[in-house]
Amino acid sequence: MPQSLDAALADVRAVLLDADGLDRAVAAGRSRAGTPSWQRVELRPVDLKAGRRLQIVSYDGTQAHTRNVEYGESATAAVDRLLSEPFGNWHVEGCGQTIQLRVTKSGAAQVHRALSTPTGGSGSSDGEHFAHDRAKQRLVSPDEPFLRALGIAGSDGRVKPSRQAKYRQVEEFVRVLSSVLPDVVDPGTDGPTPGPFSVLDLGCGNAYLTFAAYNFLSTDLRLRDREVLVIGVDVKAQAVRHGEAVARELGWSESVRFVEGPAGTAGAGPAKGADIVMALHACDTATDEALARGVRLAAPAILAAPCCHHDVQRQLSAGDPPAGGYGLLVRQPILRERFADVLTDAARAALLRLLGYRVDVVEFVGSEHTPRNTLIKAVRTGAPPTAHQIAEYLELTRAWGVLPRLEQLLAAELTPLLPDRAPGL
Repeated sequence: MPQSLDAALADVRAVLLDADGLDRAVAAGRSRAGTPSWQRVELRPVDLKAGRRLQIVSYDGTQAHTRNVEYGESATAAVDRLLSEPFGNWHVEGCGQTIQLRVTKSGAAQVHRALSTPTGGSGSSDGEHFAHDRAKQRLVSPDEPFLRALGIAGSDGRVKPSRQAKYRQVEEFVRVLSSVLPDVVDPGTDGPTPGPFSVLDLGCGNAYLTFAAYNFLSTDLRLRDREVLVIGVDVKAQAVRHGEAVARELGWSESVRFVEGPAGTAGAGPAKGADIVMALHACDTATDEALARGVRLAAPAILAAPCCHHDVQRQLSAGDPPAGGYGLLVRQPILRERFADVLTDAARAALLRLLGYRVDVVEFVGSEHTPRNTLIKAVRTGAPPTAHQIAEYLELTRAWGVLPRLEQLLAAELTPLLPDRAPGL
């Protein structure tokens, strides 16, 4: 039932300004009242040496701006400014509840509340809740049936000791998936319910993410009125058959489907695009194929955790490094391998920015669980590239004499932006 927007925002305000109760909050999207100053804002309390502060991370089309505001007049003024912005969605966790607010076409508020168990706040005696490394709520419960079906958990509903690392990867990837939902979900209308919310998992392998994504999204209140469709794509027929068998076992065959073929297969997925494209540890240029597929589908969000980077390694081995002592970075095989990782992902992030995405390259799980713990998180903004961004990318790739596979795959889209690109480089 719609309610007064002012009254609903007053409830949100009370949680945002509760230094002991707030867990986290996200504002995103836009209402019909106008366009917010920021595309997305995240808030949470943090404990610094100077004391507890309200951390506000504001995202524009290309980067994040972080500030830590002292509680009291400063925090109140900052929160009031944000609440006056015409955001279409607020997602707030804290004070034992989750509040999901969307602004309808008529300017009213559609609000859903759910009880939750606080991870800290007044119920935390050790103060770790607000530390940068505080414990996090589980988004994937160890007793979920799909974990048992995939062999990650046993019949007792506990994660097997040998599968702890995989469970942690899945849990953290779902956490990132949750973080981009406010940027992706339609802020809501008073008209017909939108079509299915679709996700493509490219290079799905054993389909850990495919099933985890559906398990999470199908119960998320932000998608309560929409059908969720998750499609796993893999080049191995065995992986497809395995995924289909697990989907049948769980009774999810209509909503979790599988397609055999490479990540760039035109028929793999919804014909009208996808809301989220994701890939976990797609090897070498398969990650580039997944990223290119996401760009061509104009996916609102792309999540990719790369694996090996052999293509750029080979190019570095065959070419000459820039003058000035940079040869030391690639002379030793192990250093060349690690530098290729950095160079490849830096180029990928740069190319996605050129094509209208806001990009963050983050560590999504601790290195003790997997050395391949980098994640590229890209949210479509449509912002045109600056001359500096174009020049920066060209300078980097020309200096090292590499032609990233992603640039080759997206040549048609990039040609208008890189008209002076020499053939082959």
